[in-house]
Amino acid sequence: MQETLNTENKTNINWEANRAQFPVLQREVNGQPLVYLDNGASSQMPQRVIDRINAYHANEHSNVHRGIHSLSQYATDAYELARKRVQKFINARYEEEIIYTTGTTDSINLVAQSYGRKHFKEGDEILLTAMEHHANIVPWQMVAELTGATIKVIPMTDEGELLMDEFHALLSNKTKMVAVVHVSNALGTINPVEEIIEASHAKDIPVLVDGAQATPHSVIDVQELDADFYAFSAHKMCGPTGFGILYGKKELLNEMPPYRGGGDMIDKVTFEKTTWNDLPHKFEAGTPPISAGVGFAETIAFLDEIGMENIAAREQELLDYATEKLNEIDGLRIVGTARNKASVISFLLEGIHPTDAGTILDQKGIAVRTGHHCTQPIMDRFKIPGTARASISFYNNEEDIDRLAEGIKYVKEFF
Repeated sequence: MQETLNTENKTNINWEANRAQFPVLQREVNGQPLVYLDNGASSQMPQRVIDRINAYHANEHSNVHRGIHSLSQYATDAYELARKRVQKFINARYEEEIIYTTGTTDSINLVAQSYGRKHFKEGDEILLTAMEHHANIVPWQMVAELTGATIKVIPMTDEGELLMDEFHALLSNKTKMVAVVHVSNALGTINPVEEIIEASHAKDIPVLVDGAQATPHSVIDVQELDADFYAFSAHKMCGPTGFGILYGKKELLNEMPPYRGGGDMIDKVTFEKTTWNDLPHKFEAGTPPISAGVGFAETIAFLDEIGMENIAAREQELLDYATEKLNEIDGLRIVGTARNKASVISFLLEGIHPTDAGTILDQKGIAVRTGHHCTQPIMDRFKIPGTARASISFYNNEEDIDRLAEGIKYVKEFF
């Protein structure tokens, strides 16, 4: 993903046909056709992914790796297919740079505990941004407490853009890790990660990018970005829950100790000493979420067929349409007005608590997320209790946005 999304739609995509592949979008909620605008929390799964997971459970289920019988081999091949497809999807150099985790949170914890505990010491600094999700704050706090490192924070503007002059000023020989969100889940801001990575690498500082909200919305090329670590989750990309990816540069992963111990991550075990398996299995202890991995392989194929550049273009159209519609509503304030945004609109209604607004919208069959969105420092920065958040996917349409706008007007009348 670049600092601005690629919005050129190169092919004539039938978006309504794509929408029809999502069975949940055909249902009603509270007697109204569902408008699902909570994609930033979890996106929906197309029927083909659901069918692939069910087929695995019905016909292929067995434990993966080391099994010599046919069913185990089938399951292993289906499970490892996700690794091959993800490698291509994000353009990683090596397949073994793709580490399976339970999600973005698990991926960040792995780096914090494995890389951080080995490399951080008292007086070192970890540089975060003011718009991080709790998953990219708390793991660093935990490792800082263990190692004596401290956390520094890059501030942001009222529009929700990073103060890059402050970033460059904070970057120093004390900085041992920069961890930055690619796209803010609460504001939609697309951060200039290319500039952040380039400046950090000029001082030999590694960079972890939280890509949970970026990977579903545009092309990600980790070699072009030159990120040292890149983390994301399947369930925000039309895939299953409980499955995620940590990309890491091979040379860094090789020198990092395992984060968890157990089966599959070992080479040889004695009571005196244990040696570790090769990448990627060194970081994948225990029986994994096999069906989720099989489902995610199918998810990647589905997204590839549509084309992430086309998804980015369609979502930009919907974001522009929604921004225009909501800005027409008196008393509505959009929180997060960065020049470069992905498909998130957080908003407040004058005199109405976000939770109350979300409750009334739900009565109209409109699903939005309310609260602090696991970004309490952002809410403190803007001195607000939270927001209502409409997060858009390519399977939404203009009618969904119109329904949202009409629902918000109803909320205002109700109160």
